[in-house]
Amino acid sequence: MYRIFSCITELHHPGFVIMAALLCVVGAAITLRLYRRARETQGIQQVGWCVLAAGTAGSTIWSTHFIAMLGYRPSVPIELDPGLTSLSLLVAMVGASAGLMLAILPRWRLAPAIGGAVCGLGISAMHYLGMLAYRVQGLVSWDHGYIFASILLAAGLSAFAFQLAHKSRPKWYRHPALFLSLAIVSLHFTGMAGFGVSPVLLEHAVTNPPVLQALAFAVGGVTLLIFGAGVASYLIDDSVRLESLTRFKYLAMYDGLTGLPNRESFSRNLELALSQARKSGEQVGLLFIDLDGFKAVNDLHGHAAGDQVLQQLGQRFSALSDERVYPVRLSGDEFAVVLRLQSKAALEAFVEQLQASIGEPMETSFGLFNLGASIGGAIYPQDANSKESLLSNADLAMYRAKSELSRQVCFYEPEMDERIRLRKSLANDLRIAIEENQLQVHYQLQTDLASGGVRGYEALLRWKHSTRGDISPVEFIPLAERDTTILALGEWVLRRACQDAASWTQPLSVAVNVSPMQFIHDDLASLVQRVLDDTGLPPERLELELTESSIFADRDKALAMLTRIKEMGVSIALDDFGTGYSSLDILRAFPFDKIKTDRSFMPTIEENPQAQAIISAVLALGRSLNIPVLAEGIETPGQLELLRNMGCAAVQGFYLGRPKPMSALVEAGQLSLLGAMQPA
Repeated sequence: MYRIFSCITELHHPGFVIMAALLCVVGAAITLRLYRRARETQGIQQVGWCVLAAGTAGSTIWSTHFIAMLGYRPSVPIELDPGLTSLSLLVAMVGASAGLMLAILPRWRLAPAIGGAVCGLGISAMHYLGMLAYRVQGLVSWDHGYIFASILLAAGLSAFAFQLAHKSRPKWYRHPALFLSLAIVSLHFTGMAGFGVSPVLLEHAVTNPPVLQALAFAVGGVTLLIFGAGVASYLIDDSVRLESLTRFKYLAMYDGLTGLPNRESFSRNLELALSQARKSGEQVGLLFIDLDGFKAVNDLHGHAAGDQVLQQLGQRFSALSDERVYPVRLSGDEFAVVLRLQSKAALEAFVEQLQASIGEPMETSFGLFNLGASIGGAIYPQDANSKESLLSNADLAMYRAKSELSRQVCFYEPEMDERIRLRKSLANDLRIAIEENQLQVHYQLQTDLASGGVRGYEALLRWKHSTRGDISPVEFIPLAERDTTILALGEWVLRRACQDAASWTQPLSVAVNVSPMQFIHDDLASLVQRVLDDTGLPPERLELELTESSIFADRDKALAMLTRIKEMGVSIALDDFGTGYSSLDILRAFPFDKIKTDRSFMPTIEENPQAQAIISAVLALGRSLNIPVLAEGIETPGQLELLRNMGCAAVQGFYLGRPKPMSALVEAGQLSLLGAMQPA
C-alpha cells in the first residue's frame, strides 16, 4: 500500500495527477448518465446512446491514463509510440462498448455486474497496451502481483459501479461514478507501482517537459470536447422529453378541440374544491350543461360545423373562467362547471351569465347558429355531502331540465329528483333484464267472430322485477323509448315471439307490436328478415302492429320500410285506430292487412251512442277498403254481442282470454308443441 502511495506522491507530478483525476470523475459521471439513458430506451435509440456512452467512457479511460503517464517521472528520458498510443484509445472504446451492451441486457439480474467487469478488463487492456507505447531509456521490470491486483481492482470496482447504476437514487458515498473513477485510477496507480526502470542513458537522449505539458493540456481539452458532446446530447434529449411530457400531460388533461379541461381534470379539480370547502366553510356549486340543438347542427351541416360551434363555446367558457370558476368539456356536447361560491344566489347569477354566453349567436363558415342548453345544478354541502352524491344530484337536475320543456335550468330538488333517480335506476335494471333474459312474453287470444275459431295470439311483454315485482309495460316502455334501449327490447320481443310461434303445431299467427323508435333508428326490414331466418317462422304467420304515430314520425321512410316488410309476406296491422291522427290518407297510401280499434271505446260502447257510431264507422270503412277490423278490450258478453251484430271480423280481450305465458296455454291444451319441444 505504501508503495502505491509513494508512486502517486513521489513518481507523479501532482498537477498531472489532479488533472487526470478530475477528468476521470467527470467522465465517469457523464458515462453513467448516458448508460442510464440507454437503459430507458429501446431499439436504434438504445444503440445510439450506448455508442455515445462508449465514446465518453473510452475517452475518459484513455485520457486519464495518458495524462497520468505524462505526469510520471521515471528520471530517464521517455518517448511515446504514436501507433500503439492510438490503438490503446481504440481498445478502451471497444472494451467500454462491449461492457455497456452486456450491462443493458434485459431479464438478466447479473448483466450489469458482468458488463461492468468486461468494461474493467477493457480498462486494463488499454492501460497495459499504453504502457507498451511508453518507451524509456532503461530496462523495464514488472511486479506481477501488482499487475494482477490492478486488473482485479479494475474489473471488480467497474462491476460494482454498473450494478449500483441500477439503483434509482444512490447516496453520494455510494455513487456509481465514484466507483467507476476508482476502477480507472486504481488500475493506473497500482499497475505503475509494479513498474520499475533501471536507467540506461544514451547520448543526446532528453525529455522535453514543456512539450509533455502542452500535450497533456491538448489531450485534456479534446476530452472535454467529447464530454461536452455527451452532455449536450443528454440535455437536448432531456429538453425534448420534457416538451413531449408537457404535451402528453396537456393532451391527457385538456380537450384538444375546445382547449377546455377534460373529464380527468374535472374530477381532480372537483375533489380539490370540495377539500378546500371542507376547510374554509365555502360552498361548491356544480353545473352540468347539455346543449340543445347541437345534434341538428351536426346532422344538417356535418361534424365540421359542429366542431366550429364547440370551439366558439370553448372560447366563451374560457372567458368566464377564473380562480373560482372552472369550466370543462366532458364529452360531445356535454359540459360542466365547478364553482367555489358563498351562496346559491351567486350560482344563480353565474347561470344567467352562462345562458347569455351560450345563447349568443355563433357565426361559422356554415352559417349563423343559435343554440340553447339544459342546465342542472347542485350545491355542496346543502344538496350533497360527498363528491359522488353531488355528481349524481347535479345530473338528476339536468335530466329534469331536459325533460321539462318549460324550464332550461333546474337545481336539485330532493322530492322531484328522487323520482327521476328511481326512473333512471329502473331503466338501468331494464337494460340488465334484456341482457340476462329476465323478461317474459305472454300471449293473448285473438278470436274470429264468424267462426268462433282462434285467429292467432298477440305477444305482450311482461317484466317481473327481482325486488319490485310485476312492472307494467305502461311504466317501463316509455323508459326504454327515452334512449336506444327500445331497439334492444323490440328485437328481444320479436325474436322470442317468432321462436315460440315456430314451435307451435297449429299454424297460428303471432302479432308483435313495433315501437315508433324502431322506424327512426333501426333497419326494421333487415331485422325482421334476420329473425325469420334464425327462427324458421314462415313470414305469413308473423303480423307487425304499429300505430299511426310510427308513420307520421317519418312518413316516407316508414311507408317504404313497410312495403319492404309486406313484400316478405309479413302482415301489417294498424293499431289503436280511432285515436291520434286517424288519417284516411294513411289507409289510402298503404294497404294494411288489418285495422285494430283502440280499447278506449269499449268500456262505454254498450250505453254510449257516440262510441257505437265511431266503431260502426270504422267497421264500414274497413269493409269498403276490404281491410278486416279487430276490436280490442272486450270484457263483457254485451260488448261481444254488440260487435258481432255490427259485423266486426275479430276480437280480443279479457272476456275471451287474459294474456298468459306459453307454458300455461300448453297446459290448458290451447297450444301444442312440435315434438318434444318445451316452452321457453
